[in-house]
Amino acid sequence: MMEQALDVVLQARGLTRSYRMGEVQVHALRGVDLDLLEKQFVVILGPSGSGKSTLLNILGGLDVPTSGTLRYRGRELNWSEGDLTSFRRERIGFVFQFYNLIPSLTARENVMLVTEIARSPMPAEQALEMVGLRERMDHFPSQMSGGEQQRVAIARAIAKRPDLLLCDEPTGALDVTTGRVVLEVLDRVNRELGTTTAVITHNMAIAQMADRVVTIGDGKVTRIETIEHRVSAGALSW
Repeated sequence: MMEQALDVVLQARGLTRSYRMGEVQVHALRGVDLDLLEKQFVVILGPSGSGKSTLLNILGGLDVPTSGTLRYRGRELNWSEGDLTSFRRERIGFVFQFYNLIPSLTARENVMLVTEIARSPMPAEQALEMVGLRERMDHFPSQMSGGEQQRVAIARAIAKRPDLLLCDEPTGALDVTTGRVVLEVLDRVNRELGTTTAVITHNMAIAQMADRVVTIGDGKVTRIETIEHRVSAGALSW
């Protein structure tokens, strides 16, 4: 009953994605139905090659499905480049496994790249403070650890106040201790800002901190599980 009371932020229906690789037709997604609900923290779990990154790219407007529909707050996306560009720019924050920071810019300046194009951005300083980097704002990426760089990437993603935060293996390049710190930041963003958050990972331990766990296998959703009691990121181990 709880899920019925939550607004659906993003609704995917019948998503398929096929492409040719040489002589072979690859079916990356095979009819995925998925709802991302207001303020929830969702973990999309699956092994390498299961289709989870393809799904995340379509949910974020980075890729177009072969067939299927995507509705943002009830409005169907028409898959035109203009529609997708405004959707990505105004509604979606992305965090990837690799940080994609500009080396010649400080942490503050990397975040400001986004605030300059957003409609009602959070100040770069506020975003960096939220991820625990108040003392590191004027450092360059080369002066920061991998975990700190990933937190800059999260600050950059949340500074435009996105409706959805989509994270692709955000701890994949980090050790356990640093990974936990990054997950704690994502958990804080979800709880304090109410940002609907989806994290894709092959790491089953991360599923413990989710409201819902969506398992992907062979391009299909194989299971959706609601978690009654979320575990704090700091308590995770793998």
